[in-house]
Amino acid sequence: MTDGLDETGRRDPEPRQDLVQRSAPFLPAGSEIQQAFICQSAPHFFFFVITYLTGLTMFWNKYRCVVVTRDAIYVLDSSKLSGGASPQRLAATVPRPTRLGPVSGRWGEMNLLGERHWVHKRFHDQIAAADREIGFAQA
Repeated sequence: MTDGLDETGRRDPEPRQDLVQRSAPFLPAGSEIQQAFICQSAPHFFFFVITYLTGLTMFWNKYRCVVVTRDAIYVLDSSKLSGGASPQRLAATVPRPTRLGPVSGRWGEMNLLGERHWVHKRFHDQIAAADREIGFAQA
């Protein structure tokens, strides 16, 4: 475990409060969310770009909210129209020692539950903080 500081000595970022509030009902009682981010699945980046630009492939993609606690990583399925920000059910629980990153670029690619997922840059700091908590430095 680290002391919650990143490579530059800054404190790890706080998760978005709306994601924390919306995710809490799907987690075990007393779970403290350390990081939270939203992501979208797509079989190929091309699908993701078409969805982003036109919405035409929206129904092939999955929209998820991922929350990290001290004990586990919870993957929550979300409504498509919310873009992942409105969790509806628990899809899976992943062991906490799972490495999520590194991610880079405007839309970082990560593998989650055996599928490609795309995470916007605004959430990359949440992924980096989750990985630091289990001892992985970002590449």
